[in-house]
Amino acid sequence: MRYLSTRGAGPMSFTDILLEGLAPDGGLYVPESYPQLSGDDLEALREILIDEGYSRFAAEILGLFIDDIPFHDLETITRRAYTKEKFGTHLIAPVHPLEPNLWLAHLSQGPTAAFKDMAMQVLGQLFDYELGRRHQTMTIVGATSGDTGSAAEYALLDAERVQVFMLSPLGRMSPFQRGQMYGIDNARIINITVPGSFDDCQDLVKAINADQEFKARFAIGAVNSINWARLVSQVVYYLSSWVQVSADRGPVSFCVPSGNFGNICAGHVARMMGLPISHLVCATNENNVLAEFFSTGVYRVRASTETFVTSSPSMDISKASNFERFFFDLTGRDAQTVAHLFGQQLPATGVISTRDQPYDGDPARLFGFQAGVSTHANRVATIADVYKRDDYLIDPHTADAVKVGREHVGAEPMIIMETALPVKFGSITQEAIGKVPPVPGRFASVLEAEQHTVRLDGGIDELKAIIERQSIFEAASSI
Repeated sequence: MRYLSTRGAGPMSFTDILLEGLAPDGGLYVPESYPQLSGDDLEALREILIDEGYSRFAAEILGLFIDDIPFHDLETITRRAYTKEKFGTHLIAPVHPLEPNLWLAHLSQGPTAAFKDMAMQVLGQLFDYELGRRHQTMTIVGATSGDTGSAAEYALLDAERVQVFMLSPLGRMSPFQRGQMYGIDNARIINITVPGSFDDCQDLVKAINADQEFKARFAIGAVNSINWARLVSQVVYYLSSWVQVSADRGPVSFCVPSGNFGNICAGHVARMMGLPISHLVCATNENNVLAEFFSTGVYRVRASTETFVTSSPSMDISKASNFERFFFDLTGRDAQTVAHLFGQQLPATGVISTRDQPYDGDPARLFGFQAGVSTHANRVATIADVYKRDDYLIDPHTADAVKVGREHVGAEPMIIMETALPVKFGSITQEAIGKVPPVPGRFASVLEAEQHTVRLDGGIDELKAIIERQSIFEAASSI
């Protein structure tokens, strides 16, 4: 299995793109072709999940994309990542019915109570394995809108070959999210606050990656979903959800709360591999860039000043990184077209359109995409309704997906992809049901810990100066 950039660079091996993150031409890595799963393959995977558990199931699927790590080692990696101790259940990602034809995939049972743990735990193990094999160190520069940061930092907390610089939007995350991240007191974890939106943080990460000299000097890597290893780890729970819901082997649909298009892009990859998915429903909040695209064919990014601060903050994104991967498939994998659209046209105009293009760019017909929008009032009402109807408390992002999923449910089961536990969002929970969510014992001290941050008021040069000043090792060093 070899990998290409959406803008043409490559091919490269999996472990090389694992450590590189963003491609040198500014594109995102994708496999040369998607592995294909026949009906017999899916049934064999069903038996593995039922008989041997999630970690072995994950190793089998990841093994389709990774041929430069011995399978025995890959099994060890997934076995360490997915444990009952970390996720509270041997099922790791159980699915249960909410109402007729509507199901909920529990993806937030991990160490930081967010679905990001499902991929970050694997990514942390992969980094530790490959850096050890190469006797190298790495500097992670990432951006978070709320949950990626804490999931990455906890997954890499014991990785002695990795230092993390995590950018987050100042004042735009919930108190619990800030407490989880900023309460870490460790020289290898540096939290940097950025005035503005997540998109501003993400632009700085991309700018760091675009400076090839600086990137090489500090061995800059990525934990955001621009890193293919993280996205492919998310493909696993789409297949496991299908196994749990579709006993008759029939198709299902998924509704995914989305801002950066990473989670739902993993569902797109699963569908391209042959998983019977009728529709992938993209649920957005008031920052509806993606919903607008799927209804009009026009992708129009917003400035940070146009990005709303909402009660589902992890989706307060107006420039979706992983959208380029999907567009690569939408154009028939035309790297030249993608390089022009995302490397030149989008930065210059802020707009990409599928209208009047030399390809058939209908995402609904070609790839089963649908979309819908949810507002604060919708979130409050949905949280209250699900709590009353099902005696289950959901977070606001999951509420966005339940609201939109109900509008699109059809004959086949609709699976809602849970985003986080409601403990992270006490204010809207209290508004919806009249009380704050219970705090699991393992999170009791999150809001009490002293917080440690570095504020970034300038641009890329100031960020480089922070990295230079606080780096504990140089690029390509050995320990």
